[in-house]
Amino acid sequence: EIVGMALYFFAYYTWVGKSLYLEGLIVKEAYRSQKIGTELLQRVMQTAKDENCKRVRWQVLDWNEPAISFYRKTGAEVSSEWLNCTFDEKGIADFSI
Repeated sequence: EIVGMALYFFAYYTWVGKSLYLEGLIVKEAYRSQKIGTELLQRVMQTAKDENCKRVRWQVLDWNEPAISFYRKTGAEVSSEWLNCTFDEKGIADFSI
């Protein structure tokens, strides 16, 4: 049974270089508090080291206090400075300047 997963991809940023973007870190609710998220994040970080990444980045919603607490406990910097800019499918179709 799959109880958790980490979905990531590599990205390249002009001023940073090769980075790993963690798209999702998910653990089924019944399996939380069993160090599964910690193990997944350890493997992601090992992958970043093995791939010579200069940065690992992901997003967390401001209302997700359990996740924010977990990430801070691991030593992650949780920034309140960055704002997400998004176009959905309709926004893309309607885009004009």
